[in-house]
Formats: sequence, structure tokens, C-alpha cells
Amino acid sequence: MAGRVTVMMAALAATLTLSGGKAQAQSYPSQDIHVICAFPAGSGADVIVRYFAERLRPLAGVNIVVENKPGAAANVATEHVARSRPDGHTILIHSGNSLASNAHLIKNNPVDALKHIQVAATINQQGFMFVVHQSTPIKTMGELIEVLKKKGDKASFGNSANSGRIAGALLNEQAGLKAVQVQYRTASDTLNDLASGQLDYAVLDPAVALAQERQGRVRVLSIVVDERLPSTPDIPTMKELGYPMDLRGWFAAMVPSATPRPVVEKINVWINQILSTSEAKKFLEDVGSVPWSSKPEEGQARLAKDIGDWVDYVRIAKLIPQ
Repeated sequence: MAGRVTVMMAALAATLTLSGGKAQAQSYPSQDIHVICAFPAGSGADVIVRYFAERLRPLAGVNIVVENKPGAAANVATEHVARSRPDGHTILIHSGNSLASNAHLIKNNPVDALKHIQVAATINQQGFMFVVHQSTPIKTMGELIEVLKKKGDKASFGNSANSGRIAGALLNEQAGLKAVQVQYRTASDTLNDLASGQLDYAVLDPAVALAQERQGRVRVLSIVVDERLPSTPDIPTMKELGYPMDLRGWFAAMVPSATPRPVVEKINVWINQILSTSEAKKFLEDVGSVPWSSKPEEGQARLAKDIGDWVDYVRIAKLIPQ
């Protein structure tokens, strides 16, 4: 009899939890939604975050407030969201591979991405790009590598994100180079030093790289994915140039892991609605990426895979957690 009562109580608790989650979803959203960007205003990430935040507004029917919280290699924003109320009113639109890299590059990281963060909806796939200043005579990665070899440890490259840092380190490893990494706050901060010749090249996110190329400031030499993307079919991959590296990036809408499933699913529906429009596809193409619609489980599985992959990236690049 006691066992039967226990089973009945457990079933009742599960029913109440489920009904509570449904009730939350029906009333959600009940206040402003704060969309968090982990990088500064004007960055490539900020462009993507603000585009999707603006298009969430009519779907959610509430005010959408974008907050930029840069710092600690994007971990300031991640920790802020991980500690926020798990009710769907704080959404992080962020790079999944940034979370994956920080799992290995930040010593004593207070955020365990798989434990504290839930991917609600993926947004895109993209690749960082190797670029040189437009004024340089360098036209190909082969020519750049020859210059870097001659300069030895006097060569340098700029980046502002972990993917760029790893790409440069992997190139050093694979091509036998000694180029020194220079870290910048934002991708656009590298431009003056590229123009002056203080940097030999930079590894930039595609939104910034392509915008600067259109304005005649940089020349894109290659992309750090294993196969050409439909949005940038003319840009060769590092793999086909003989330097295999696939640091395929992706953005997603993320929430605290305790967020009720019905709320997560509602956010998933909103993002997928936006991605289904021709306007969103054109926007993503213009910033060098392609749409990626998925269910929450697929996004979470990709995050887990990337965290595993970054173990090797950090080892190969001989990076020390800081």
C-alpha cells in the first residue's frame, strides 16, 4: 500500500510540474524580454543579435531590450544569463563555439555550459576568415604564408575571438610559422593596425570581414570551415588549401537550463519563424552565413560535440587556460 501511495504521489508531482510548465508557457512572455549580446556594440555578433531581437518583437508581443555585456572572452554575458531567472525573459543570442572554447580556455570557469545553459534554437552556421589589408600585394593564402615564413617571430596576426585565436595558432602549427597573436577587443579594432602594417593578417568573423571587403579595406583569403558555404562560394576553405581546420561557428538563442520546456519550445518556434523568411536568409547571406533551423535537442547535442572537439584544438595550438 505504501509503495502504491508513493507511485501515486510521484505521478501527481509530475502532473503538477507539467501543468505548471504549460501555464508558464501560456502566460509567457509577461514582461520585457532582455536579449543579451556577449560582444560590444558594432561587432559582428552585435549585428546578428540586433537583427533577430528586432524581429522577435512582433512575435513575442512585448518590448525587446538588447544589452551588450562584453568581457572575459564573452563569459560575462554567459554567466549573467546562467544566473538569471529561468523564465525565458533573458535570452542569450551567442556563438556556440565560443561557449565550447571557453570551457577549456578559462581556468576555473564558473559556467558549465552543458549544465547551466540550454540551447533553445540555432540560428546560423558561419566561418571565420583570414584577411589581409587591401593595400598589400598578397592575393592568396600561399603568398601570405611565404611572407610569414620569412618574417619568423616578427610576424603577427590579430583576432578578437577564440575561433580566430585558434585558427591562427593552427596555421602556425600546420605551416611551421611563428606569427605572434595580438588580441583585440573587437574585430574592427584590428583595422588600423592592418592598414599600418603592424599586423600581417587578421582572422575576423564573417560579418566584419565581408563588410570591410565591400568597403575596399581588406581582402578575404580563406574561410575556416571544411567545405565552402553557399553564402560565400568563391572563398576557398583552409582545408582545400592544404591546412585542414574546421572551426565552423554557429549562433543560437540560449536560456538558463532550468527554463521550462514549453517556454524553450516557444522561443524555438519564434526563431524558426524568423529563419523561414526570405529576408532573414538574405540577411544571413550578407553576413557570410547560412540559416540553421533545429530543435533544442539538436542544438544542445552540437554544443556537446563542440566542447569535446575543443579539447584537441587547445592541445594542438598549445594554449594554456587563463
